[in-house]
Amino acid sequence: MLGKKIAHKVYAKKGIDYAFSEATMEKVKTIISHYPEGRQKSALLPVLHIAQEEFGGSLNVDIMDYVASILSIQPIEVYEVATFYTQFYLDTVGKYVIEICRTGPCAVCGGDDIQEYIEQKLNIKEGETTADGLFTLRAVECLGACGYAPVMQVNTEFYEFLTRDKIDTIIAELTAKANEDKPKESKWAERFC
Repeated sequence: MLGKKIAHKVYAKKGIDYAFSEATMEKVKTIISHYPEGRQKSALLPVLHIAQEEFGGSLNVDIMDYVASILSIQPIEVYEVATFYTQFYLDTVGKYVIEICRTGPCAVCGGDDIQEYIEQKLNIKEGETTADGLFTLRAVECLGACGYAPVMQVNTEFYEFLTRDKIDTIIAELTAKANEDKPKESKWAERFC
């Protein structure tokens, strides 16, 4: 094992330099300032959300290294968090990431059927992205809304008591606004500041 290179995508550097815009960097500094000196690692989750959003919707090793440098922590500390939480994407994803709950309560209430319907409607399987780059479908563990099952999350928005008709409406609405910019109040940098 010694001497072998690790071929995992987390370690595949592309050599791209990333930098937040001035406005975003000011917001990141504000977030960091909420924590005592030497505890800036506490800002890691919100800063990763902001980085993922600002740099195209997913994280790569160069982005994670940049976040580590801002927070004065080791890159491995960022990799550990980014690979643990499902809301961080190491692969390119569509503009809309549909995360459908696959745990017991949602399954009992028709979640599996809803997932199948979405797969048919978008002509993709779980883990895939539509050819137009609009939708990525992911099955995830509990979204914490069991009383409203079946549920799904699309980016930062929750949808509850899902039916085929609701899925049709949601997909049509998202497709119709695909060329619009994300509203400022929906951006992570605004939500955390």
